Amino acid sequence: MSKTAVLKQKLAAGKFFVVPGVHDMIAAVMADRVGFDIVYGTGYWLTASAYGLPDAGIATYTQMLDRMATVARTSKAALIADADTGYGGLLNVHHTVKGYEAAGVSAIQLEDQEFPKKCGHTPFKRLISTQDMVDKIKVAKDARQDMLIVARTDARQSEGLDGTLRRLEAYAEAGADVLFPEALTSEEEMRKACETFGKPVMANMANGGLTPVLKGDVLADIGFAFAIYPSLTSLIAASAIEQALVKLRDEGDGEPADMPMFNFKAFCELIGFKDVWAFEEKWGGKQ
Repeated sequence: MSKTAVLKQKLAAGKFFVVPGVHDMIAAVMADRVGFDIVYGTGYWLTASAYGLPDAGIATYTQMLDRMATVARTSKAALIADADTGYGGLLNVHHTVKGYEAAGVSAIQLEDQEFPKKCGHTPFKRLISTQDMVDKIKVAKDARQDMLIVARTDARQSEGLDGTLRRLEAYAEAGADVLFPEALTSEEEMRKACETFGKPVMANMANGGLTPVLKGDVLADIGFAFAIYPSLTSLIAASAIEQALVKLRDEGDGEPADMPMFNFKAFCELIGFKDVWAFEEKWGGKQ
């Protein structure tokens, strides 16, 4: 079964599922290790990890395509990939969809912000018109072969819940496969969004963002098809790194006993060294 088929099958089954965000390839292989069959390629955190830049439309299509292609190649899981606004106008959207699908992406997320965009949980977001976004979705639908289209609206902070729902209704009619109301601010708003549409609706559980982070069983009861957790691995990793570096700076301790540390030999195997070692055993004497 293809990766995209796995995602489609999960959505068709109608049972809520969770999708971790991966901010780098270590997170991607760890998600494989613990058994996730779908992951989320987060624009915010892949940009931060690779380039040390904020999620403000600074990273280019070419840079993000490379990051998403690397995740798709590294991970065994189906990849839902953040593609911001499609990186420009309609021709850019067409090119982005083709490129992402060729890179191995199973679902592409497009949003209705002006370019350059902003992180959905930060201020100064500006939206394109509903019709302009409808056109982008139609172009994306025409360009894709098998990949799913996730339509995100950032209208909640400027147009309220009613504006959010009106936009999502138009995006559903345009052919979006999954609807994404970004930055809802209460459980009541989440429930209203899920009750309004017959298509799958996804939740964004962004730690520290505008939306309450709820347990999976609560999100399932509300009616979401699935939830992404884009910042979970990143923020936990950042906290652990800071703690380890403080101990190293203050105590010269390079192996702190009170902090969990992944086994180095196990990680070598996880990242693919077994294949390298097998190659060396077979061909090493011939170099």
